[in-house]
Amino acid sequence: MCRMPERWNYLMDMDGVLVHEEHPIPGAGEFVAELAGNGIPFLVLTNNSIYTPRDLRARLARTGLDMPETAIWTSALATAKFLDSQRPNGSAFVIGEAGLTTALHEIGYVLTDRDPDYVVLGETRTYSFTAITKAIRLVEEGAKFIATNPDATGPSREGSLPATGAVAALIARATGREPYFVGKPNPLMMRSALRALGTHSANTLMIGDRMDTDIRAGLEAGLQTILVLSGISADSTAEMYPFRPTRVISSIAELVGNSADPFADPSGKG
Repeated sequence: MCRMPERWNYLMDMDGVLVHEEHPIPGAGEFVAELAGNGIPFLVLTNNSIYTPRDLRARLARTGLDMPETAIWTSALATAKFLDSQRPNGSAFVIGEAGLTTALHEIGYVLTDRDPDYVVLGETRTYSFTAITKAIRLVEEGAKFIATNPDATGPSREGSLPATGAVAALIARATGREPYFVGKPNPLMMRSALRALGTHSANTLMIGDRMDTDIRAGLEAGLQTILVLSGISADSTAEMYPFRPTRVISSIAELVGNSADPFADPSGKG
């Protein structure tokens, strides 16, 4: 059995853990306030590359969750960090929204459709056939293919929407070249988040509502993990996978008052 640290740091998914669509999940506000009040480092992680941290902070504030921009880490930021480490001051043809284009501009990238170093695919609500066709041709001409995350669908009030992973599959099928996915479950995103937080995997845990992205990413990055059942997962979900989270709870509300010892037995039986 691993030795538990005296204090944990937290990485948390956003949708399904803190909010559901535009509504806060009960206990989320209290838990975030507890972390902030006790000076416990935390980051909210999301594969959503549409929005900047400022946008997401405003979205969370509308639900009653107050946190600084610096506590939000997106797949767009992780993608920008990765590209900056691979080819500083490079160029990219981007399909995506402000969250991605802003992150790339901030690392000094030039966004262009003429002989770019990379084609970078992110999430958008308005995927353009013209832009996808251009991306296919640029990849065929030698541009490296990067995608912010592998999520095939995203939620909406009307039902599922095609997301980055689905469009990436289209481009990959047309070109014969698979993208490199930066976001969860790639542990690269977790390690970049740990660096941004200034913490180590040994004393950091991941809270998420998806086994295939959140829990897998945490596991592969060496973190302890907590699966919440307030999002996409049900009681039986964990049994479907060959790996397990460290703990399963109904929602983040169970951690309120226990942030220092999130694996304590609530029954007191040890």
